[in-house]
Amino acid sequence: MRAVVIIASAGLLMSCGVVGSPVPPEFVGVAPTINKQKRQQALEAERKTAESAEPDPTLGSHDMDLPPSQPVGIR
Repeated sequence: MRAVVIIASAGLLMSCGVVGSPVPPEFVGVAPTINKQKRQQALEAERKTAESAEPDPTLGSHDMDLPPSQPVGIR
């Protein structure tokens, strides 16, 4: 029983710590997140301006003439 406790505690002690490669501090925190969001918003704004500059292909040209917009009757 004593051996099981020693092996279990040794396993737990060896497993403590961070697993994986270290992360540099300039990639962690609020400032990098804000910069990333600003870049995404700038890209979205560029896409919107590019889309608004192109005419809408669904509109096309009007083949049918619309009736004149004059009142039909007077009250």
